[in-house]
Amino acid sequence: MKTVNHWIDGKSVEGTSGDYGPVTDPATGVVTTRVAFASVEEVDAAVAAAKAAWATWGVSSLATRTGVLFRYRALLDAHRDELARLITAEHGKVHSDALGEVARGLEIVELACGITTQLKGELSTQVASRVDVASIRQPLGVVAGITPFNFPAMVPMWMFPLAVACGNTFVLKPSEKDPSAAIRLAELAAEAGLPDGVLNVVNGDRVAVDRLLEHPDVAAVSFVGSTPIARHIHTTASAHGKRVQALGGAKNHMLVLPDADLDAAADAAVSAAYGSAGERCMAISAVVAVGETGDELVARIRERAEKIKIGPGDDPASEMGPLITKAHRDKVASYVHGAAAQGAQVVLDGTGFTVEGYEDGHWIGLSLLDRVPVDADAYRDEIFGPVLCVLRAETYEEGVALINASPWGNGTAIFTRDGGAARRFQLEVEAGMVGVNVPIPVPVGYHSFGGWKHSLFGDHHIYGTDGVRFYTRGKVVTTRWPDPEDGGVDLGFPSHR
Repeated sequence: MKTVNHWIDGKSVEGTSGDYGPVTDPATGVVTTRVAFASVEEVDAAVAAAKAAWATWGVSSLATRTGVLFRYRALLDAHRDELARLITAEHGKVHSDALGEVARGLEIVELACGITTQLKGELSTQVASRVDVASIRQPLGVVAGITPFNFPAMVPMWMFPLAVACGNTFVLKPSEKDPSAAIRLAELAAEAGLPDGVLNVVNGDRVAVDRLLEHPDVAAVSFVGSTPIARHIHTTASAHGKRVQALGGAKNHMLVLPDADLDAAADAAVSAAYGSAGERCMAISAVVAVGETGDELVARIRERAEKIKIGPGDDPASEMGPLITKAHRDKVASYVHGAAAQGAQVVLDGTGFTVEGYEDGHWIGLSLLDRVPVDADAYRDEIFGPVLCVLRAETYEEGVALINASPWGNGTAIFTRDGGAARRFQLEVEAGMVGVNVPIPVPVGYHSFGGWKHSLFGDHHIYGTDGVRFYTRGKVVTTRWPDPEDGGVDLGFPSHR
């Protein structure tokens, strides 16, 4: 059986704790790999390697850093297909979707390649007689990232390329459910010339996570995952004096107005709700149909959903793969099983779906629930699976009020032909990312990704300008070179005149 070890100080390191976790092929249900779970001592070794590397990497030239990143970008591009296949084998998503994940991660590597402009400081000359003031940004030191199973390559690339470009060193704790992609990212970084210890990977469970949150040499922690864990990350790391960006869960709404192109809206709803089997924090999981659009919109969504081809991720004909684990599949199915009793209309029930020849895989079909009450579990909870809820609203105002009442505020979208309504929506809706006739408004790499309310804990969004600011801290330098005749004691308050 394949074993995934840690990556510490530029080399693969076998686990010494004796604890291992299973990695399953979601399409077959077969355990194909075991992953070493780090002990406290192994996490400490990774942090120590990062701290030692920071002594030189933190003062290295921008040309040195960007040179490594440009080579890294070329290697990632050459290994796109390999990385995608690792993702499919352990996560289950279809190959085309895995390729798209790698491509979106590459956007942030490309942003990191341009770090020279992102780190430009400011200078004010002659603020007083012969006095200049400069603002600069410097790296934090050792920083850590804790990433989820649903994007095992993209989310790590949202973090460490910018962090190391800014001069930090990094310890990554990827999901134990699909760890191989993260290890391969580290190997390719070493091949690109990233010095030993600058990027380290420790696998494991809560033992590894909590040690990173508490370690005195870790200056900052980035996290993407569910809201309960994001809250724990933020509370614990902050209590230990660390800077934190913790992105939590979501219940993303799509508001469809009566004037919308219903074919376009139905296409978007199916794509955004069921892509990657709904295991996306930016998936559309709730459609709010305004006025008389609901019945026709639901009919068009159902027509499209029934045609989606579900199968193994390595089958080119498959459009949607399995869920990550059997336990998660069963949990997702429970929301559909209980929907009718809680007042929803079950239009499509995908819970009995299986694939011939892969009966032990973690399969579930597409489910569509209509007229879902706001107090139903299927609406209140983040399901993280291919279940789409449709709610009804009489007016635009009622629809926006419904969205804003949600405790989450990650992403949202409006479908309309009315520019005035769209402009009003983007100002009134309480969410961090808004799409206008765009169902999954994930920003490009040079803008920042992050939500509001229970979808974000901390002050900084991830990547983009916010990412650069998160991984650096400001310093202001005031300089005066006096003339020889200047001098004398002055106990008064310093003056800029």
